[in-house]
Amino acid sequence: MKYKRILLKLSGEALMGEQQYGIDPKRLEDYVSDIKLVVDKRVQVAIVIGGGNIFRGIQGAANGFDRVQGDYMGMLATIINSMALQSELEKHGIKTKILSGLAIDRIAESMCRSKAIEYLESGKVLIIAGGTGNPFFTTDTAAVLRAVEIKADLVIKGTRVDGVYTADPEKDPQAKKYKTISFDEVYENNLNIMDMTAITMCKENNLPILVFNMNIQGNLLRLIDGEEIGTLVS
Repeated sequence: MKYKRILLKLSGEALMGEQQYGIDPKRLEDYVSDIKLVVDKRVQVAIVIGGGNIFRGIQGAANGFDRVQGDYMGMLATIINSMALQSELEKHGIKTKILSGLAIDRIAESMCRSKAIEYLESGKVLIIAGGTGNPFFTTDTAAVLRAVEIKADLVIKGTRVDGVYTADPEKDPQAKKYKTISFDEVYENNLNIMDMTAITMCKENNLPILVFNMNIQGNLLRLIDGEEIGTLVS
């Protein structure tokens, strides 16, 4: 097995499936089925999921919300998504634990590095909600922060495209896919993989990112098994 401990970053928008808003039960079930295949291989899995299917703080600010309030609302959206993910994982017989950057006693324990590692080593899937617990930081940055804290081997970013391209492949048919790319090339080409705070944290901590298409069933397991899927950023 190529990786022992991973952090999987999922976007909230991905949970919408074909819907315009909220959570598509079929998409949630598909994701959990793929995660279970990896868990069954005894890979330690932590997950950070965004909240954009419910509320995005930066969009809220553009529509007149106070930015700080908007960001906290976005963090609460990530907790809703994390609870949905937890429910589906438990339905599939997978033990889970939610830790959160925002303390909500009845739902999640506060994020604590030692607890997080303890839960992972006990075989639980760890869902880390609530962003960093601070405004002005994205869930991409939160994902990298948590990956560094738990000493993950890799950040895996699940998207709807099969890697990183020279341009948006959904808009530019001439866009070419990178098999591998360096952090410096991401800066130089201003590639929109994650926000630059997240990219900088990965570079400083020598933490690779693998970008792949999460919407193709079985892709996550193939990636974990060492198949060359997606784009490796290192």
